Amino acid sequence: MSKQPQPISPGKNFFAGGFGGVCLVFAGHPLDTIKVRLQTQPKPGPGQTALYTGTFDCFRQTLAKEGLKGLYKGMAAPIIGVTPMFAVCFFGFGLGKKLQQRHPEDILTYPQIFAAGMLSGVFTTAIMAPGERIKCLLQIQAASQEVKYAGPMDCVKQLYKESGIRGIYKGTALTLMRDVPASGMYFMTYEWLKNILTPEGKSPSDLSVPSILFAGGMAGIFNWAVAIPPDVLKSRFQTAPEGKYPNGFRDVLRELIREEGVASLYKGFTAVMLRAFPANAACFLGFEVAMKFLNWIAPNL
Repeated sequence: MSKQPQPISPGKNFFAGGFGGVCLVFAGHPLDTIKVRLQTQPKPGPGQTALYTGTFDCFRQTLAKEGLKGLYKGMAAPIIGVTPMFAVCFFGFGLGKKLQQRHPEDILTYPQIFAAGMLSGVFTTAIMAPGERIKCLLQIQAASQEVKYAGPMDCVKQLYKESGIRGIYKGTALTLMRDVPASGMYFMTYEWLKNILTPEGKSPSDLSVPSILFAGGMAGIFNWAVAIPPDVLKSRFQTAPEGKYPNGFRDVLRELIREEGVASLYKGFTAVMLRAFPANAACFLGFEVAMKFLNWIAPNL
């Protein structure tokens, strides 16, 4: 007989999610730097070769020119942003699940889990959009050698001076388009794999570490399979000069497909997928460990 599942606690989800977020940044930031550099590298002129031939070349060049520190460039912003973001993300997921339960013992269906995940995507976008914009601007300035911003706070100040709060929140619609369906996919895949990997008669909360890592890593891959096209558009849009795309993402999409074809929507695919597995495996493991700890110290909360 499987034991009674722990009641859903959005508060515990909040703290455990924050810890999961820290684990994710440490595991995934180097490949995130490479992803953004590949997505935003200038188009080579006639007879010129591209700055980076691919993921491994970008990794090699960054390591050679800037050392290990180069791969962890701009990590302060995601740690400051990701910890509360994952806390809010897992809180939103917990709340989404709780709102759909009539009784604390109710087991949710996969569409309900997908809906709860989508709610978490709405929650995170509010924090995510400005953080992402600042991260992208700092990551490409490191690659282009022009120093415009001294750091994250200076970047916020300058953006606010140039175009007010709208400048800081540029790309929010695209962030929503990326995160709402992708978050639904993320949590649904995780819960689905957890159930598949749970041995008969056991509870999913007793899963082994390798099973959690596998379910978390695959959830990350499914999440990004949905999220890459809007992510490419968002990186382009958020790093473009003011006024380049007056109609927002429609202009970015048109230009990308006209100049580089549909395949360009999957730019940085290898870097994203290489990062998605270890980063999200680390995130869910961090979340589950923190959750066990919180249930142990405060079982009735």
